[in-house]
Amino acid sequence: MAIATINPATGETVKTFTATDDTGVRALIGKAHTQWLSYRHSAFEERASYMRRSADIFESEADQAAKLMTTEMGKTLKSARAEALKCVRGMRYYADHAAELLADEVLANAADVGASKALARYQPLGPVLAVMPWNFPMWQVMRFAAPALMAGNVGLLKHASNVPQCALFLEDVFRRGGFPEGCFQTLLIGSRQVEQVLRDPRVVAATLTGSEPAGRSVASICGDEVKHTVMELGGSDAFVVMPSADIDEAVATAVTARTQNNGQSCIAAKRFIVHTDIYETFSAKFVSQVEALKVGDPFDPSTDVGPLATAQGRVEIEELVNDARDHGASVLCGGRRLDGPGWYYAPTVVTGITRDARLYLEEAFGPVASLYRASDIDECLQIANATPFGLGSNAWTNDGAEQERFIAELEAGQVFINGMTVSLPELPFGGIKRSGYGRELSAHGIREFCNLKTVWIK
Repeated sequence: MAIATINPATGETVKTFTATDDTGVRALIGKAHTQWLSYRHSAFEERASYMRRSADIFESEADQAAKLMTTEMGKTLKSARAEALKCVRGMRYYADHAAELLADEVLANAADVGASKALARYQPLGPVLAVMPWNFPMWQVMRFAAPALMAGNVGLLKHASNVPQCALFLEDVFRRGGFPEGCFQTLLIGSRQVEQVLRDPRVVAATLTGSEPAGRSVASICGDEVKHTVMELGGSDAFVVMPSADIDEAVATAVTARTQNNGQSCIAAKRFIVHTDIYETFSAKFVSQVEALKVGDPFDPSTDVGPLATAQGRVEIEELVNDARDHGASVLCGGRRLDGPGWYYAPTVVTGITRDARLYLEEAFGPVASLYRASDIDECLQIANATPFGLGSNAWTNDGAEQERFIAELEAGQVFINGMTVSLPELPFGGIKRSGYGRELSAHGIREFCNLKTVWIK
């Protein structure tokens, strides 16, 4: 895939970039390694000063950053600006809290282990490669970069090939914020060159957010090299609604949860599992509100849903919906591409999905909602857990016993009760099953790329 900005709203190629050759890649890795040898000894206060200045620059240029995101991957300008400000929030969170999150931990009563002192110390690992996707082109990167840099690591970013300007913007923000040269670098490379970076002994670990095939590839190479990885892969999140829920609130949240980011979010609710007693009411309101969404130019403030980010993405959504239809499913609204330039697809609700349809198990990465009827809480859980993914989940109920069952039995890295799954710097983020492993954000995220060193002093 060419490294280029292609406007999804028009299909127009805006700007192209030349990939860095293998020699150039080795030079950038060398710069990262050399810088890390000194940067790892910097104090938290010094790193925090760089991070806060970078956050101030980012905040002052949030509108510019938003326009880049909207141009490159088609999210609405409003949501792009919100993403920029979320990056600022994450940067300031780690600037303020890294020192306490990575403070030495007393391991035991020293006398019990024959020591005068026994503690755990978190120390940075070195240069880390981040392979990042296009759907949240700045927040996905920042939730790795902010904690990694504050921990004393340095970052190498291999971003998706359709968001190169977002990648370069982030590198420039950190540079202007004062981070030493080589602390955070963008590698303008294609997927073919990723293995070269992973096998370089100076690169000590990797994190990937993206598709399951991409995750398998990176994880297998790092496994061969015995390098630590964090994987955040696909999701097909359940959104369960029980009779005690506030139906109107659940419906409004469901529409947002499915169509946020033009439906292109790993933690977007995708499968709506509704108790039979309220199914008809929920379905009618849900379909009505989905049909009312305005699809159009993502730069228009009145637009609710913009285009899909790539032409191939629209093809894949079409294939999933058509396959479900061929296997007996009913399309309650949408189910078609929209005429004109750009990669638009109508917001869609599909019901009656059979087990032999691809949509039953596969992730729909676009504005397509799967609607299921369940007879009781047991069937709700059975449908919710039938997918091979386990990233996020939502359950809507005001019954305390039902809440506890969903918390205990939903197979996911995250369970949100009476709310929409979100990623915030204070909350651990990650999945199980084929949604990946490891955690981002919170204390758990900043510790992922640290050596937990046991210290015993006699």
